[in-house]
Amino acid sequence: MVFFRSVTALSKLRSRLGQRSSLRDSVRWIQTQTTTDLDLRSQLAELIPEQQERLKKPKADYGKVQLGNITVDMVIGGMRGMTGLLWETSLLDPDEGIRFRGLSIPECQKVLPAAKPGGEPLPEGLLWLLLTGKVPSKEQVDALSKELRTRAVVPAHVYKAIDALPITAHPMTQFTTGVMALQVDSEFQKAYEKGIHKSKYWEPTFEDSLSLIAQVPVVAAYIYRRIFKDGKVRPVNDSLDYGANFSHMLGFDDPIVHELMRLYVTIHSDHEGGNVSAHTGHLVASALSDPYLSYAAALNGLAGPLHGLANQEVLLWIKSVVDEVGENVTTKQLKEYVWKTLKSGKVVPGFGHGVLRKTDPRYTCQREFALKHMPDDPLFQLVSKLYEVVPPILTELGKVKNPWPNVDAHSGVLLNHFGLTEARYFTVLFGVSRSIGIGSQLIWDRALGLPLERPKSVTMESLENFCKKAASS
Repeated sequence: MVFFRSVTALSKLRSRLGQRSSLRDSVRWIQTQTTTDLDLRSQLAELIPEQQERLKKPKADYGKVQLGNITVDMVIGGMRGMTGLLWETSLLDPDEGIRFRGLSIPECQKVLPAAKPGGEPLPEGLLWLLLTGKVPSKEQVDALSKELRTRAVVPAHVYKAIDALPITAHPMTQFTTGVMALQVDSEFQKAYEKGIHKSKYWEPTFEDSLSLIAQVPVVAAYIYRRIFKDGKVRPVNDSLDYGANFSHMLGFDDPIVHELMRLYVTIHSDHEGGNVSAHTGHLVASALSDPYLSYAAALNGLAGPLHGLANQEVLLWIKSVVDEVGENVTTKQLKEYVWKTLKSGKVVPGFGHGVLRKTDPRYTCQREFALKHMPDDPLFQLVSKLYEVVPPILTELGKVKNPWPNVDAHSGVLLNHFGLTEARYFTVLFGVSRSIGIGSQLIWDRALGLPLERPKSVTMESLENFCKKAASS
């Protein structure tokens, strides 16, 4: 099996061709499935030995090659710009945005199987892509969709654990509790306790990860119905795919909402390994914690206002604009409100990113969805105005490296338009999506035998002494 040409090679190719290269030209390099095998696990069993051998060469031949210099700014600045993780499933380019196994979001929209011609990618197709590095056939995606439905069984004790919490508990608190309750059936934990050989770690990790990916929409939908819909639960529909089923269980059967959920889950699934939730999942799993424990830890990171909770904050902030100024806000009024927010010591949610230096492609594809399905929505029009107003103001401040909108700037408005108006729940949707990326990488972590993560830390005193010594030498 040959994985995609390296991202570096692909970038060089694109730079030679320039902006003239079309999407059709760029996707001709994609690896597609040449086998008719519908079983994802057997596909992985074939790929893993080759990738294990592949990893041996850089370790043996290039182990001492430097990937960059660590500066004081990096140490005290959240390790930004520091290369320190192996993450196979995706790579974030500051200018181009996220690439899933080398594919941009527009490329994924073009080549991954959809529920209907010209529709949004099926999340199951992305899961197959992340795990194998190859674009699956529609038959393979349908088989995976069926397998996930068979795994979407949640034991009664999980619901009891959630029900033990006050209904007023934040949806993310309830979600993490549900995932922790699922952990008691972990196949990895059972296998480890029986003494499984480390070369086989990936197998129960695969079982846990696929079951987790299948179960979390059921748990998430239960929480939504418990809090906002009088506890009336909707069961899995055996005729629907992953995204559509999630939408159905939440209570939304409009085909357009099914398409929105497919898009939402796909673009939120993975964003390389350095973000808080992905890194947390990887870090905890490096201790050989099973996928349930690792994913639950990742969710707690996702629940932070500087990470996944931001999509909740964006819609609330946009609604505060409407409450104070009205829906027909002028550009001048919007500028004044933005400045008012900034001068009060707050940020404008939905703008800026730790790595990206241009508009987030995840924002762009959501904007395209809105233009197609809801162009006259007042909040969407307000988001469009913000795109014109906010970046120049943030640039004028001079403190922001990226003044452009990120994925959170748009998702809430889409959900709100189609009736999912409960902003406190939005991060749970993000969490369900992120199970696909985190679960995929955890399987490869165990398959490649990646070690316990243990970086070195320093005190302020030792940092000061090191800097003084360096300055005097």
